[in-house]
Amino acid sequence: MEQVFAPWRIEWVERDDDEDIEGCVFCTFADRDDDRENLVVARSDHAFVLFNNYPYNPGHAMVIPRDHTGDYRDLSEEALLDHARLKQRTFDALEAALSPTGFNAGLNLGQGAGGSIDDHLHTHVVPRWEGDTNFMPVVSDTKVIVEAIDETYDRVREAFAEQDGAEVPDDDERAIRFRF
Repeated sequence: MEQVFAPWRIEWVERDDDEDIEGCVFCTFADRDDDRENLVVARSDHAFVLFNNYPYNPGHAMVIPRDHTGDYRDLSEEALLDHARLKQRTFDALEAALSPTGFNAGLNLGQGAGGSIDDHLHTHVVPRWEGDTNFMPVVSDTKVIVEAIDETYDRVREAFAEQDGAEVPDDDERAIRFRF
């Protein structure tokens, strides 16, 4: 049997399953103040950036509108533009922090699209590197994530903070803020 050493995941394994999240997890995270603990790295008036707990690659983020809807057409023009601008900032931050050679980005809309949360739309932004797919996923159905999510969070948060117009809180536990 092959083993993949990933000690940083113990926090996720040992988390308190009794934590009550009533309703939508994305709405809950949008309203919380403990950004670092919830992996919220950036915010704007109508959206926020959250790192994926089950990343496909280091830096796998989701840009999530605050509006609770699973239908992209329900977003107001203001929310749509804000979401798009925060996606641009996310590409910039991930590029500056991680130097990927490309990105996969997209939405899983509706239950048939394969997303695990289909009632609150979110755009996945996945950094990619040439050669980042190797024999592991093909032969052993295993993906190796090469960096701890806390380290990725710090690097990407710093890259967001360096962008023009970024509002950097005094507390490094809070997300970087943008107003578009």
